[in-house]
Amino acid sequence: MEFISANQRKFSVEKLLGKGKGGYSYLVTDGKTRFVVKQIHHEPCSYYQFGNKLQSELNDYEKLCKIGIPMPKLLDVDVENERILKEYIEGYTIFELVKRNEMRDDYINQVNQMCSLLYKANTNIDYFPTNFVVRTGKLFYIDYECNDYMQEWDFEHWGIKYWSKTDEFNQYVHSNNIP
Repeated sequence: MEFISANQRKFSVEKLLGKGKGGYSYLVTDGKTRFVVKQIHHEPCSYYQFGNKLQSELNDYEKLCKIGIPMPKLLDVDVENERILKEYIEGYTIFELVKRNEMRDDYINQVNQMCSLLYKANTNIDYFPTNFVVRTGKLFYIDYECNDYMQEWDFEHWGIKYWSKTDEFNQYVHSNNIP
């Protein structure tokens, strides 16, 4: 069994949830409760520039909390090991729901409600459907990344292309050999 720690608190790793531009996210447990540990990585990303990735995550979390975006709670930060411990939001991602033909108009309505808050704050989030989980009908943004608003990267001009079985969605699935 594999383990990971955050500030001397040891967790069993259940599985890798995913890899993003800034880190690897793992589903972990302390034997009673499940959490997510995000391990910051320093692998190059050709289309995105970072400064201090850990500090950027923390700043973005604070900003999105102030805006009112539903997200998992930040529970702990292990600065030395560049790890973030956050609440685990159990449910299917929007990506999984699109693949399963289980998308609902209500999820689009909920992301549009988020957009109304974000755009007023001159902010975009990463609208890729793996970054959103539905738990008991409520949509959560499970990443903490946000950026200054740019129309080309907003939901209506970029994100929506991946929230149904569009050519862009299908090409992503095919090019990444996703069953």
